Amino acid sequence: MHFFPNLRFPIFLHTRFFAPLPRSQIIEYCKYHADTVPAEGVGTPAPTEGGAAPAAPPAALPANPASLHSEEEAKEYDAAFVKVDQSTLFELILAANYLNIKPLLDLCCLTVANMIKGKTPEEIRKTFNIVNDFTPEEEEEVRRENQWAFE
Repeated sequence: MHFFPNLRFPIFLHTRFFAPLPRSQIIEYCKYHADTVPAEGVGTPAPTEGGAAPAAPPAALPANPASLHSEEEAKEYDAAFVKVDQSTLFELILAANYLNIKPLLDLCCLTVANMIKGKTPEEIRKTFNIVNDFTPEEEEEVRRENQWAFE
């Protein structure tokens, strides 16, 4: 079990489920983002029926205020964080999903979506080493049924 004082929950990373590399990367990601200062207005509760906003719970302050990161720094960190090989990226997706770390899951899935964006089905198959098991007739039928996706 890994416990970080800035996070409000312990992180259980059982060695049976995750390879050492993604496990260490996930811990690094969580540590970094525990010290990220949200942009103004982000996370502000919506007004109640009376029009007044409910009191927001106090944010956990980092042990070392000098280690705070801005939203812009966090975006740069995230961009560098997901520059990994496909195998590692998919392991990170599985681990983030299992551990319910939504920001990491969203980041990794966005990276995969950007890898697919603007590519033809053949290019996607090549990128992800997907074998085309459709017969030409089946593929033509799928293209006809999903004409909108090929426009």
